[in-house]
Amino acid sequence: MIAGLILALIAGSLVSLQNIFNNRVNEKTGSWSTTTLVLGMGFVASLSMSLIVEGKGTFNIQNMEPWYWISGLIGVGVVICLVQATRLLGATFAISIVMTSQLGFALLWDSLGWLGLEKVPFTKNQLIGVVVIVGGILVFKLGGKHEQQEAA
Repeated sequence: MIAGLILALIAGSLVSLQNIFNNRVNEKTGSWSTTTLVLGMGFVASLSMSLIVEGKGTFNIQNMEPWYWISGLIGVGVVICLVQATRLLGATFAISIVMTSQLGFALLWDSLGWLGLEKVPFTKNQLIGVVVIVGGILVFKLGGKHEQQEAA
């Protein structure tokens, strides 16, 4: 469990870091160039690491469902949407909404048992948790407006 928590924390920090870098690239090149660069470099890096770690096992994909191949297309949507959201909202606000959306949809898919996930019962506590996170985002985003207006 500890290893899972540590990996999740690392993933969260890397997503935030990548989002900042992607935004900087987008300022110089544009959304589609950024997406191509990010996913292209990710492909090269992951293929290289996979070949080093798994060797020929990298290409053992016979038992994969065909519809799983759309994952790469989903990645294009993720990068494009994140780059644009960061440009329009700022990094912290965009990432907080992304994380809340991830949590909400993961809860939905778990609760319904969609996409091959084991069905997990939906509880009131889970709903309260999501509502508290949304409330936190609203406090974060809207809470400082009064102080900003007074300072101006």
